[in-house]
Amino acid sequence: MAVSIEDIKKLRNMTGAGMMDCKSALAETNGDIDAAIEIIRKKGQAVAAKRQDRSASEGCVLSAVKPGFGAIVALKCETDFVARNSSFVQLTKDILEVAMNNNAKTTEELMGLMIGDRTVAEKITDEIGKTGEKMELGAYECIEAPTVAAYDHLGNKLATIVGLTAEGVDAAVGREVAMQVAAMNPIAANREDVPAEIVEQELKIGREKAREEGKPEAILDKIAEGRLGKFYKETVLMEQEYHRDAKLSVAQYLDSEVKGLKVTSFKRVNLNAD
Repeated sequence: MAVSIEDIKKLRNMTGAGMMDCKSALAETNGDIDAAIEIIRKKGQAVAAKRQDRSASEGCVLSAVKPGFGAIVALKCETDFVARNSSFVQLTKDILEVAMNNNAKTTEELMGLMIGDRTVAEKITDEIGKTGEKMELGAYECIEAPTVAAYDHLGNKLATIVGLTAEGVDAAVGREVAMQVAAMNPIAANREDVPAEIVEQELKIGREKAREEGKPEAILDKIAEGRLGKFYKETVLMEQEYHRDAKLSVAQYLDSEVKGLKVTSFKRVNLNAD
């Protein structure tokens, strides 16, 4: 039977598939819309299986916050062309929205949540069928804290979220710290959060450098501790120089805005090399 342009447009609106794919699916099913949708979805699954060995290094990274909760979603694809496509960006937004609505805690939980009548995992597979590129949920991060702030860097390749210890913190204050995380890439919020193996490695390096400089063995540990303090200042968020005023640490900046305000944790997702 002949396939009408109205049916092709209807199927395209329902699936987002290309005009020729819709025409072909309708011709194969004699105009049965439901059967045509299933063909298009199976095509997406077939394309996804074929692209498994491909590298997905581009994508879209977005964040969102609400009282007590914040999240970052990174949806990855193969090319920047697809990453900038409105349908791909919208899918990233849809995934982030369902994560926020359900306070999703893990990637596994998020992948099983529903967007309309499809799970997140199925929606990603459907999008693969439209573009022919490998796609995957490259990262999902979330924070629960009295206040959570976020920052999305221009270009949708980098996003951060930061948890703060007090409720109702001015959004501008939280954004400043989230921007600090984006720019300075700290390894921990507080020095107590730095992994023990990293601390030991830095102390070892400090002692070895001091020894190479000819310092007496008796003071190597003291020198190493001093250099560890410098390492903390460079890599621990609360001890870093505040990016807008080097005379202040991030801890001092926060305390000047809200007495006793501190960072509980942060998350940073970057598709580009740091």
